[in-house]
Amino acid sequence: MSSQIRAERKTYYETLEATQKGTLDVTPWLRWFLACLDRAFDRAETILGTVLQKARIWETHSAAPLNERQRAILNRLLDGFEGILAKNEGGGRSTSYALVLPPYMARVTSFAGRRRLERDARPARAVR
Repeated sequence: MSSQIRAERKTYYETLEATQKGTLDVTPWLRWFLACLDRAFDRAETILGTVLQKARIWETHSAAPLNERQRAILNRLLDGFEGILAKNEGGGRSTSYALVLPPYMARVTSFAGRRRLERDARPARAVR
């Protein structure tokens, strides 16, 4: 619920302020709060569904012989991959690919996030 209120904090404060400065009728705020709670439940249900689906996929393929890099890319795909896997120049039997992130992912304000994106934006090792 706290993450949902954080996502809707502007309307939260507007509704709260209107309630405090008005007739002190809490009905509009209570309606907003219950609607927000409903949206929080919907969001939690979506997240839980995604987590359970990912767990079922890994359980089904638990015996598959995957190395750490393969597991990492599958996790990225299952978590909602955004970007392009571009073929590096060259070719033949030594074809390699690099991950190209969408432009909006480069606009990160936190230092830790920026370092992580810089690390992730480097051309990936060759996947053969």
